[in-house]
Amino acid sequence: MKLVLLGPPGAGKGTQAERIAERYSLAHVSTGEMLRAEIAFKTPLGLKAKLLIDEGELVPDEVINEMVKNRIKRDDCIVGYMLDGYPRTLAQAEALASFADIDRAICINVPAELIVERMASRMVCPKCKLSYSIHGEDTHCVECGTELIFREDDKPETVRHRLAVYEELTHPLVDFYRERGILSEIDGVGSVDEVAERIFDTLDGVRE
Repeated sequence: MKLVLLGPPGAGKGTQAERIAERYSLAHVSTGEMLRAEIAFKTPLGLKAKLLIDEGELVPDEVINEMVKNRIKRDDCIVGYMLDGYPRTLAQAEALASFADIDRAICINVPAELIVERMASRMVCPKCKLSYSIHGEDTHCVECGTELIFREDDKPETVRHRLAVYEELTHPLVDFYRERGILSEIDGVGSVDEVAERIFDTLDGVRE
């Protein structure tokens, strides 16, 4: 299967992408990780991206598109892959359609105010980079004991801005894939396991 995962920031896409990839033996293609790898290996695209990032510029669609195109040609993507963080815009989705046949786009839907509430209670370990949902008094990493911190982009006002950007730039992809008859919308309210089971039920039906 070749899958795209959509949903607003804070909907749990990263966690679910890992579960989907593991269950169906798919390559988990994260654009964030892919970009860091291209830069680390000093590939031509990575060097171009690093120059732009160092100058405070956004990495343009043509660079991201080319990175994804090259990434899905690797051996681990032969069986299938889960695209996490791409496409983010309609232009990227149209570019993807020109070099890949996507089987299913999964969109995880979570109400905006619940996302704000979730992310306001999220803390991260500055050392291990693990995320925690804090509901008690203990604010230390269970792995290394480091004091957890709040991320700047998890502040309520920042989250609302990110959600507004998502609605403007990324949510149109829902209609893009719906028109192609390959969209499945998933209720993202509930535990990680509950949401995962809804996704699995949907994908199992696609495979049959």
